[in-house]
Amino acid sequence: MKIVATNRKASFEYFILDRYEAGIKLTGTEIKSVRQGKININDAYVIIRNNVPEIINMHIAKYDKGTLYNHDETRTRELLLHKHEILKLYSKVKLDGLALVATKAYFKEGLLKIEVSLCRGKKLHDKREAIKEADAKRKTAKAIKNYVRNS
Repeated sequence: MKIVATNRKASFEYFILDRYEAGIKLTGTEIKSVRQGKININDAYVIIRNNVPEIINMHIAKYDKGTLYNHDETRTRELLLHKHEILKLYSKVKLDGLALVATKAYFKEGLLKIEVSLCRGKKLHDKREAIKEADAKRKTAKAIKNYVRNS
């Protein structure tokens, strides 16, 4: 499994409740550009329209060797999920007010997969708490490193 892009901002902005693996429909120049690592999913989110999940704001740069038929960089792309997964996600989003966010893009057996996470938004105090925890972990790791070095 080769990870191509991650959405690190998602874990800071949301509580991630559940993760799903989805395939994605791409054109030829899009997959060539992704293989070169020119993909950004930081602002990408998923909506379900007419029982079809679609990813919005995923940026795939134009293929540099592409011709007149090169792709649009931020077009809406269709995701491939099982029908029972689509219905489950649709009900969670509509009834519980959760969000679907793209958190990771990776190659699995030569195919591009998108990790879609079911998320609940964090409040400001939750974000501050997460920053405090990360800072405390960093300080303790630094203290342990200095203690081992001086021993």
